[in-house]
Amino acid sequence: QVRLVESGGGLVQPGGSLRLSCAASGIRVSAATVGWYRQAPGKQRELVATISRFAYTTYGNSVKGRFTISRDDDNNLVFLQMNTVEPEDTGVYYCAIPGRGSWGYGTQVTVSS
Repeated sequence: QVRLVESGGGLVQPGGSLRLSCAASGIRVSAATVGWYRQAPGKQRELVATISRFAYTTYGNSVKGRFTISRDDDNNLVFLQMNTVEPEDTGVYYCAIPGRGSWGYGTQVTVSS
């Protein structure tokens, strides 16, 4: 059974940084495409970033150049480094392996002064 647990969310000021973590069990993150998604109040869930088995990364247009996805294969973790955050980055951030239909419960990120 695949389980994904997000952590690291919280309140951050505009222009600040935050790092989210996703701890996986039941699957090796190096063997799947893992993604970060987010959902803001009243909006649809959107792609933030993905990292493939071969460590190829993709980003949503709104976060390119500000966010970085990476992983720690030894500890089976995937990270999302969020820099220069904006109020529009506010939302619940989910870790997912869409190919397996696996989603975490999410972690709240709020960008506000």
